[in-house]
Amino acid sequence: MIFSPVEVQETVKMFMSQKLDIRCITMGISLLDCACADSKTACDKIYDKIMKKAGNLVKVGQDIEKEFGVPIINKRISVTPIALVAGASEAKTYVPYIKTLDRCAKELGVNFIGGFSALVQKGITPADRILIDSIPEALATTDFVCSSVNVGSTKSGINMDAVKLMGETIRKTAEATADRDSLGCSKLVVFCNAPEDNPFMAGAFHGPGEGDCVINVGVSGPGVILAAAREYKGQPINVLADGIKKMAFKITRMGQLVGSEAASRLGVDFGILDLSLAPTPAVGDSVARILEECGLEGAGCPGTTAALAMLTDMVKKGGVMASTNVGGLSGAFIPVSEDEGMINAVKQGSISLEKLEAMTTVCSVGLDMIAVPGDTPATTLSGIMADEFAIGMVNNKTTAVRLIPVIGKKEGEWAEFGGLLGGAPIMSVNRFSCADFINRGGRIPAPIHSFRN
Repeated sequence: MIFSPVEVQETVKMFMSQKLDIRCITMGISLLDCACADSKTACDKIYDKIMKKAGNLVKVGQDIEKEFGVPIINKRISVTPIALVAGASEAKTYVPYIKTLDRCAKELGVNFIGGFSALVQKGITPADRILIDSIPEALATTDFVCSSVNVGSTKSGINMDAVKLMGETIRKTAEATADRDSLGCSKLVVFCNAPEDNPFMAGAFHGPGEGDCVINVGVSGPGVILAAAREYKGQPINVLADGIKKMAFKITRMGQLVGSEAASRLGVDFGILDLSLAPTPAVGDSVARILEECGLEGAGCPGTTAALAMLTDMVKKGGVMASTNVGGLSGAFIPVSEDEGMINAVKQGSISLEKLEAMTTVCSVGLDMIAVPGDTPATTLSGIMADEFAIGMVNNKTTAVRLIPVIGKKEGEWAEFGGLLGGAPIMSVNRFSCADFINRGGRIPAPIHSFRN
């Protein structure tokens, strides 16, 4: 890939003053060949394979950073959903599996490992149930492993038994880490239509349809897109949209270069490039501020969903023009705790949980990193998830929920999670009950447009 002098100059400016970065390089590793009837042997095989495949991941990332001058914020690993691997054993708990993953993360120096996961969109196997039951203890006793559960899809409908179970699991995970503002829930994502090649945590796992080992790259540039929005201030929306698309194209080319180089040096295939506007708590790295620059007084006011739809679409169009490897989630993330503009919007009252739900119809994921009162019932958590997954199922898109009921705290108080996870004000939740609906269980059938063969 050849860059012109002008492109190099523009890219350097993005790094230096607009907070452009490679948010993550994520090595996806298949653990299907590690399945074993003896869980200890399986864990040993998992450890050996991850250490062998990812032994140079951090070093290669650091070398590329130095040679190309490109910040690579996180080096991560995703693995085959552990329920698919551990199901071959007779283990009654999968906590030893997650501790093996955590040990790998610490010894390799990676930021996170994703894949303590189960796929239950149509039914729950005994292995899936053991994994879900293990989640509270697993996330309370480890530091660098993330968990996810897919409970619905456009083709299968929504498994409401699993939705009910995950509401209870989130509550238990919150209680197990109550001394840390229920931090465990920040590492747990519940999905509908989960992608198998997502490089972003906490929802990353290496899907069973993937190869043995690949490199997936996540690029993030809210600051760069914010600068582009300022450049077109006062101009018609279609002109602004075109400017955002062109900037997304430039960002993606840089990500393609880094991904190809990392894959080549590690001797594995280059999987996908995910261009997502993934914010951080740092000022100037906010999706909410981009929306405000489009002409909104505050994120969440009338017009927010329309502006976010335009933003997400232009980011995807620019990315697809620049690379044939675009995949993952690609679009715009709207987490509350990880976006200083979103935090400000909650504090000033311009955004609510219901408005965030409306915004998820057009963004790339869903209700992300939202702190709610610690006394929120498990059935209410399940109801919030069911609403979000219905959006994903009907619209044939990925939707996800990362809710954090902060034990001992109420609406308006502050919860601190640290690092890239940031912190968030506790948001209000509708006080009316959906318990009778959630307790019905069963399955919401797939929509009529799912029957495409």
